[in-house]
Amino acid sequence: MDLDLKGRRALVCGSSQGMGLAIARELSEMGANITLFARNEASLNEALAQLSPGTHDYLVADFDDLPAVEAEVKRALKKGPYQILINNSGGPAPGPLAEADLSSFEVAMGRHLHVSHTLVRLLLPGMKDANFGRIVNIISTSVKIPIPGLGVSNTVRGAMASWAKTLANELGQYGVTVNNILPGFINTARIESLVAGKSKSQGKSEAEIEAEMKKTIPAGRFGEPSEIAAYAGLLCSNSGAYINGTSLRIDGGRTGSI
Repeated sequence: MDLDLKGRRALVCGSSQGMGLAIARELSEMGANITLFARNEASLNEALAQLSPGTHDYLVADFDDLPAVEAEVKRALKKGPYQILINNSGGPAPGPLAEADLSSFEVAMGRHLHVSHTLVRLLLPGMKDANFGRIVNIISTSVKIPIPGLGVSNTVRGAMASWAKTLANELGQYGVTVNNILPGFINTARIESLVAGKSKSQGKSEAEIEAEMKKTIPAGRFGEPSEIAAYAGLLCSNSGAYINGTSLRIDGGRTGSI
């Protein structure tokens, strides 16, 4: 396979930890020059040191502050165009959909759809000029089957998937692919938060909750961020050029649909 990304520039969102950082490491090992993007500068500095040698840097902004995100990326574009965009951000707080207020949707849509769309519009001219673009969105298996207790997240993730499919149809002619990765239960701070929340609401220990969750996964375990990163690398590569408009589940077989 052709997995060489030398000379490519990648903007990786939510890359100070977890899946975002794992993807940034993977792309750097493939030769790409990485711009990490998150809100915590101290964590970004630590993450930067974990990348393979290359011309790497980072941007700092809170994804709930869209003007700040836009300003940071415009500044970064002065150094040159990007050919790869990884859209990735922390998920909305859990809770029943019927109890969610409108502000919860507004915050979640802003953090996910609005930021992602803004980044695409900023980076797309450079992708078109290169006749090469890779946009990968880290979403959720709730795109296939809604996950109980994640009402706002299910709603927003579905919107992201439809947005991405529409973009894929529009941008394929320019050598730009748009795909979604749908992680299942992955060993990140997010899964720790979900386990802790269920433990509190159900009056069970976190160990019991974790064991119950693993029983729903045919693979019998949580996934690792590196397993998400491997497939992100493929989608960003030359070998991934004919993969477009897909939603790839990486969940150990948990999602109950074909």
